[in-house]
Amino acid sequence: MTALDDLAAIPFHDADAPARARMLSRLADTQLIVALAADPVSDDVELKLFPLEGGQVALACDTEDRLAGFFGAATPYAGMPGRVLAGLLSQAGAGLLVNPGQPSEMLLDQSMLAWLQTALAAAPVEGSAALTLRAPAAETVAALAEPLAERLADLRGMIAGAALVGAGDAGESPESHVLMIAGAPSEEQPAIAKALAETLAFLPPQPGGVDVSFAETAPPAFALRFDLSIEQATPAPARPKGPPILR
Repeated sequence: MTALDDLAAIPFHDADAPARARMLSRLADTQLIVALAADPVSDDVELKLFPLEGGQVALACDTEDRLAGFFGAATPYAGMPGRVLAGLLSQAGAGLLVNPGQPSEMLLDQSMLAWLQTALAAAPVEGSAALTLRAPAAETVAALAEPLAERLADLRGMIAGAALVGAGDAGESPESHVLMIAGAPSEEQPAIAKALAETLAFLPPQPGGVDVSFAETAPPAFALRFDLSIEQATPAPARPKGPPILR
């Protein structure tokens, strides 16, 4: 099982839109092994394209063994992140078949790859504002908690903490939400903000949107906090060397 398989409890083409979006988000950051028409020459690669009813598609897997297993033998390949491959295929006017015969099998046509490219183009806009913080909406927590936890887990070691809060004064529900990030070095903040903006672009839109804030102030008690601690393996209890000696 791979990271893509873990998200495919329901097959991609049977899943609802949020589940498909989460798989595509993970696909963008997955190192894919894509079949080539011939061995690469320097940095030039020629993707092996297969004719299908809807047009030509490239074939990629998330492990070398899966690609070799599909062909029944070793085949020329190149490794590249899904986001890079999606860009190449958009230029070539081709689709993408991922992990055929596996739990995470997906067939992405040109329209799906175009949507993926649009989501990956999401970028934060820097700004400042004075906000009144409040508890996040239950609906927003239900929609964002799990996928945000997965993405924030990728940032362990780069940030010290994260919390989701609501913002706004009027009404029973927050007008918007803020994802508070603590402990991020200033030089890393643009890259972290871009990664989180991409993640949010793949998730169901929330009323008023979700902003990303870098602050060292402790989140309020009503915030939804994300546990970024690294789990330590519990050492096994020492085994006795032998039965006790009875005297």
